[in-house]
Amino acid sequence: MSPTLYPRRAAVGLLAGALLVPALAACGGSDGSGPAVSGTGSSASAAAASATPQVDLTVLAAASLTDVFKTAAAAYEKQHPGTGLKFSFAGSQELAAQVKQGAPADALVTADTTTMDGVRAQVNDPKVIAKNRLVIATAKGNPLKIDSLKDLADTKIKVVLAAPEVPAGRYSKEVLDKQGITVKPVSQEPNVRAALSKVELGEADAALVYTTDAAAAKAKVDAVEIPDDQNAVASYPAATLKASKKGPAATEFVAWLSTPEAQKILTDAGFQKP
Repeated sequence: MSPTLYPRRAAVGLLAGALLVPALAACGGSDGSGPAVSGTGSSASAAAASATPQVDLTVLAAASLTDVFKTAAAAYEKQHPGTGLKFSFAGSQELAAQVKQGAPADALVTADTTTMDGVRAQVNDPKVIAKNRLVIATAKGNPLKIDSLKDLADTKIKVVLAAPEVPAGRYSKEVLDKQGITVKPVSQEPNVRAALSKVELGEADAALVYTTDAAAAKAKVDAVEIPDDQNAVASYPAATLKASKKGPAATEFVAWLSTPEAQKILTDAGFQKP
């Protein structure tokens, strides 16, 4: 053996060992104490979590669900660490149009059954997960003393409604027609949240919105109750999309919306049970 080769081989061996040590340390816990052992301690839990495939679900949801679904998402993702939820909020009619155009999404929740019925060819077995009712949203303190639907017929009061093709707009027309009240809105908005925003910004005196919308904006608006016999009940069906490539995960989320935990989140926000 050449005396000059041994030191080189030793050096190579030492270098390999030096490289191996940090590699092993990287396999261990955060303190670098050694490789994690499957099924023991927090290191095993972290390894299991990192091995869980991440599934991101895209949910198309009615604008009136904006606040409550953010709360629901936090609860759901905590229970299902391998699943992330992404929401697209808009008027139900706009969401239905997106579904018909093949928008990449996994689930749909509308604010009425009529809109959901219009996309039955694209969805699987809708189920109502909540209900809602209308109120009259006014400026904080109700300076114009609006106390009934009849007051909205006063042309001196600037009223905003959701557009007729929007579920909230159809419900509004239903309750007004039932009472024989004619309202000339200063604008008709693409979704109920846009109608509420007009009152919040002082651009309108009143708007017909859902109970839950007014509750979410209670720091800026007051809500005038509409008697049950003059009101309309809004139903919220949820369904998975047939075109979804994440069917099992989407099905699990939609089913979760009917569980006691999800129902409590919805009722706490002012929604009624289905």
